Amino acid sequence: RSGEMAKLTQLIDNEVFRVYATYATIVLLKMMLMSLITAYFRITRKAFVNPEDTASFGKGESAKKFLRTDPDVERVRRGHLNDLENIVPFLGIGLLYALSGPDLYTALLHFRIFAGARIAHTFAYLIPLPQPSRGLSWVVGYAVTISMAYKVLKTALYL
Repeated sequence: RSGEMAKLTQLIDNEVFRVYATYATIVLLKMMLMSLITAYFRITRKAFVNPEDTASFGKGESAKKFLRTDPDVERVRRGHLNDLENIVPFLGIGLLYALSGPDLYTALLHFRIFAGARIAHTFAYLIPLPQPSRGLSWVVGYAVTISMAYKVLKTALYL
């Protein structure tokens, strides 16, 4: 058992792993914030998907008018879905990348660019900013994840 703890301590002492943990936490918190923004838009736009969510606005037919879609709510939901499609792969590939022994500066660059691209993507989605701002921020984050995946495969499989 004490040998297992020593391995965990070594991992926590690994600078690249700590950088990964920092930026993974940042993008996860950003993704969690999207849930709160969705809830805010649902409440302020009075656009709900579940009948029980409309209870505070009346009963019966008067509450049914709040069971609807709203373009602002749907925009936030699409941004959140895009986070799920991009941050989840980053978490897995980023962890493998951090454990593959990359240079600290290179790893820091990968993680910072990914986090910055995802934050920029959120602003581009929510404001909304004109294209190609959202598309470019998505491509940058996606390319970073692919770059890390290539490094992992190159290290593990000698590609």
